[in-house]
Amino acid sequence: MTLKIPLGPVMVDVAGLELTEADVRRLSHPLVGGMILFARNFESPEQLKRLTTAIHAIREPALPIAVDHEGGRVQRFRQDFTAIPPMRALGERWNQSPEEATQLAVSVGHVIGAELIAHGVDFSFAPVLDMDWGESGVIGNRAFHREPEIISKLGRALMLGLASAGMASVGKHFPGHGFVKADSHLEIPVDERSFEQIRDADLIPFRDLADGVMTAVMPAHVIYPAVDSHPAGFSAKWLKEILRGQLGFDGIIFSDDLTMEGASVAGSVIQRAHAALNAGCDMVLLCNDQAKADDLLRDLTADGIVATEALSKKLCRMHAGATSGPAVPGGYEAARNAIAALGLD
Repeated sequence: MTLKIPLGPVMVDVAGLELTEADVRRLSHPLVGGMILFARNFESPEQLKRLTTAIHAIREPALPIAVDHEGGRVQRFRQDFTAIPPMRALGERWNQSPEEATQLAVSVGHVIGAELIAHGVDFSFAPVLDMDWGESGVIGNRAFHREPEIISKLGRALMLGLASAGMASVGKHFPGHGFVKADSHLEIPVDERSFEQIRDADLIPFRDLADGVMTAVMPAHVIYPAVDSHPAGFSAKWLKEILRGQLGFDGIIFSDDLTMEGASVAGSVIQRAHAALNAGCDMVLLCNDQAKADDLLRDLTADGIVATEALSKKLCRMHAGATSGPAVPGGYEAARNAIAALGLD
C-alpha cells in the first residue's frame, strides 16, 4: 500500500541491491524525503530499475532518488552506462574551441539525465562548480576549469543538457571547495581567504547560475573564518544572507553528508542536522550508516521536526520530468556519439 504523506527533510540510503524490511520501514518514515544510491546498490541496469521502481512505489509523492554521477572517477553506475569524462576534459576542450566545448557540455548533461531517468533515478548531484586551483585532491579534475567565468558557461550548458532530458541540477560545493587542500570527507578544511577574494573568484559560478537554471545547491563542509566560524553548510550567513539574500537563489539547498569529517565541528549527528536545517538547508543527507539514520529520524521527531506540504512541493522539483529545457539537436544518440568522439574512455 502506497503511503500518501509529504516529503520530509532527510535523505537516507539503503544497504544493498534490493530493499529489506528495514529499508522499507526507514523510507516510510515521515521525515524522509529522498534517498541516495551508491555503487554498492548497482549490479546491472535491470537490477537498478527494479530497485528504483520498488523505492518509488513506497510513497506518494514518490521519494526522489539521487546519485553522485558526475563523470570521471565519480560515476556510480558503469555497466551499460556511457562513460562520462571528468569535467576538466570539457574545460580543456574550451581552451581549443569554446563553441565545441559548450555543445559537448550540453551533450554530457543530456546523456547523464537520459540514462539515469531511464533507470528510475531522478537526479544526480551535479555539476561541480568548484574552481580548479590545482590545490584540492578531492576536487581535482572534477572541476571544469580554473577560470570562474568559463565554469559558469560550461556549468550552464551542462545544466541545460540535464534539463533537456527532464533532470534537475545541483551545483556544488558552495561557495567553493577548490582552494583548500584538505578533503572534507576526512578532515575539516579551512579557507583563510577574505570574503572579497572568494566573491571575486569561487562565488562567480554560483552567482551566475542562481538565475533559475540551477535547481539546487550543495554547500561545502569548509570553514571560511573571515566570513563565519561555521562551515558553509551550517552557516546562516552563507546560506540565508549570501546565497539567498545577495545571490537571490530560491531553489533547494541540500546539505553534504552529515557523516563526513568536515561536518564534525557541529557536534553529534542530531546537532549537525539541526545546525544545517537552522542555517537554511532544506534537506540533510545522512549516508552509509543506517543505525545513525534511524537515530536521527527518531531524535528529529522527538524534537518536533515535521514534514510540511510547502517543503514537499519544493522537493518535488527534483523529480524526473519536473524540469525541462531546449531539445538537444539529434537527441540522445547524437549526444552519446559526441561524447564517444572525445576518445576519453
